[in-house]
Amino acid sequence: MDFELKILGSSSATPSANRHHTAQVLSIGNQHHLIDCGEGTQMQLMLYKIKHQRISNIYISHLHGDHYFGLAGLISTMHLQGRHAPLHLFGPPGLSEILSLQLKYSGTNLNYPLVFHELDTTCHKKIFEDKQLTVHSIPMEHRVPCCGFLFREKLKPRPLLKDKLPPNLTPPQLVRLKWAEDIKDEQGNVLVSYSDVTGEPKRSRSYAYCADSRYKPDIIPIVQHVDLLYHEATFLDDLRDRAAYTFHSTASQAAEIAVQAKAKKLLLGHFSVRYKDLNPLLEEAKQIFSNADLAVEGSTFIVEE
Repeated sequence: MDFELKILGSSSATPSANRHHTAQVLSIGNQHHLIDCGEGTQMQLMLYKIKHQRISNIYISHLHGDHYFGLAGLISTMHLQGRHAPLHLFGPPGLSEILSLQLKYSGTNLNYPLVFHELDTTCHKKIFEDKQLTVHSIPMEHRVPCCGFLFREKLKPRPLLKDKLPPNLTPPQLVRLKWAEDIKDEQGNVLVSYSDVTGEPKRSRSYAYCADSRYKPDIIPIVQHVDLLYHEATFLDDLRDRAAYTFHSTASQAAEIAVQAKAKKLLLGHFSVRYKDLNPLLEEAKQIFSNADLAVEGSTFIVEE
């Protein structure tokens, strides 16, 4: 099953000719999760041939415009193109009020249910779960309520070793073996041990999206050992004081988080428009954490099982 992150936008508050406002799509299997939705997101979805009707969940980190101004347009386009499946919106207090007013005064009656999930951005909490995945909030420190998002695949079933299976096992017994449960008789004696007839499961993958925030080392226990860690890197470290004043981080601070969290790969984003060349930010981060990359428009990051 695919686990793929596509970057749609990488700019901070002011866009540029080559950089769009923040938006990303995490695709897990045939399901798309849209993370933030800055202005122009639906155009980027079309550019990269991502079918927005396959988006079931949208996660908004905070209510600064560069992270959600594209949402009303995308919702409207989904309506015009005949969507009927529910769309789940996860975001801070105020998001439902903003969108409800926009829909009200444009006279838009959606064809599909819009389901709001208001988040407490001050705590680490599970906000979504299905058969394959859990999503938790990550409390960040910004000028307005803000949180990141941690996506983790659930434990996967163990593959059955057909040549080692005894005959006449029932389908329910096979399912129990796949989920690491021995088959026992009524007295509790083990008839078939799962370790004898199954292989190791494919590994579960993870992605942490750490949105706009000052350097906040107390998130490190939450994002330990993630496969992909996205952390905002608005400034170079010579502007560390400005970063703190504006509730943002530097490239080196993002790298420090990655080192302490023992992340496998670091992605930098949310770049100030002052930087025409982004390579100095990448070089700064790599001095601290070597496996770093720029999360720029069109980039795709795949995590293998």
